[in-house]
Amino acid sequence: MLARAARSPLAVLTLGAVAATAWTATWELFAQPSTAAAEPPSATSSEDESRNARLGQPEPTEEAPALRLGPRLLGEPSEELPGLPIAIEDRDGRSLADFHAALRRAERGAGQARVVFFGASHVASDLFTGHVREALQRRFGDAGHGLVLPAHPWRTYRHRGIELESSRRDWQSEKVRVGTDAPEPFGIHGVYVESSRANAWGRLTTSESGVGASASLFDVYYQARPDGGSFEVVLDGRPVQTVSTRADAPAGGYATYRVPDERHVLELRVRGDGPVRFFGVAVEREVPGVVVDTLGINGARARYQLLWEEALYREQLARRQPDLVVLAYGTNESGDDAPIERYEEELRAVVARVRETVPNAACLLVGPSDRPVRRGDGTFEDRPRTAQIIETQHRVALESGCGFFDLVAFTGGPLSMVQWAAHEPPFAAPDHVHFTRRGYERLGDVLLGALLDGYDPDAPSD
Repeated sequence: MLARAARSPLAVLTLGAVAATAWTATWELFAQPSTAAAEPPSATSSEDESRNARLGQPEPTEEAPALRLGPRLLGEPSEELPGLPIAIEDRDGRSLADFHAALRRAERGAGQARVVFFGASHVASDLFTGHVREALQRRFGDAGHGLVLPAHPWRTYRHRGIELESSRRDWQSEKVRVGTDAPEPFGIHGVYVESSRANAWGRLTTSESGVGASASLFDVYYQARPDGGSFEVVLDGRPVQTVSTRADAPAGGYATYRVPDERHVLELRVRGDGPVRFFGVAVEREVPGVVVDTLGINGARARYQLLWEEALYREQLARRQPDLVVLAYGTNESGDDAPIERYEEELRAVVARVRETVPNAACLLVGPSDRPVRRGDGTFEDRPRTAQIIETQHRVALESGCGFFDLVAFTGGPLSMVQWAAHEPPFAAPDHVHFTRRGYERLGDVLLGALLDGYDPDAPSD
């Protein structure tokens, strides 16, 4: 059997044939080399040379830049489950070093590892992200749910392990929409909920048992503003404080509450004396472990982040103190018609803002999922722009010191979502864009393996 680290993408074809799975047959499309735009170092270390040898890749030189041969496999493809157990691609194998250091601190009871997921509907569902959260917390410690909106911004909004209730027709929500052309104070999530109606309420209840059942800290993110109203904080049915959001100028506001480490119900109730805008509530535990924020918005594009008012965004992202920031965009952009050069320019600006705001955090780009085009006769064809988005994200990730997880490679290549939807039971939805719960959990399992690839619990403390 081939050594794990030495498996090349071409080997996937052989393994896939043995497994008799049609979805691996398109993998060869990912074995075609493309020039990486990252500037190669003038000299490579012995560690780099060893890694290149393991991956079967030629050494980069000024005349011959590094070639992208596609992600390596971290194990045998499953004969029962679709999807390939692929690794994260990066420039030097160290894109997740800071995240792994945080995991070691958590595992040794000396700190927390904090992850922020940005993205579109795949992230907004909190299915694969919730799966990753629970798995990391079972191993490294449960430090809480992270940032959650206190009222529904849309009907299907949810957070795994939190019961969210809110009064109907009392709340309005805003996010970047078609026609938004100037930055607005959307906060770190890129969406807010607001109400000026007396007794409008939102309620968060932690899960009954297992990971996520306890909380010892609630940190309410709101907007302070000249016309701001007030809201009442109710913990476990007991009024705790009335908070005024009125201020001389718009700014981020925070109300923090420390409580016994157990199951809790937090309710925020608007008084009706002016508008109250919430950006989220951090539901956490002040213990070693993992916190995972799920900040997804249906229909979002990466460039929308450039329309989130910058000072507030930077302030709140820094407040989250992430050790890993994940940008999971591209599926929606694959259907856009803006020049790919403009897409790359905007993506670079988004990544640069993250890197500048939290320079000590690792970063990861998760590429678009396969999104086939249905022809008039009911058959499908590949969406060519998806490959352009993938190559652009891969290039930007490596040049920015980030990792890249190729979602199309994970599912098996172009048109693989057709096979995922036809699988029995189905792993993709009939729209051939989204996954089913099984599909998202399969993604969560593979991404978790990729995130922990190379993690050494016995490495020296940082």
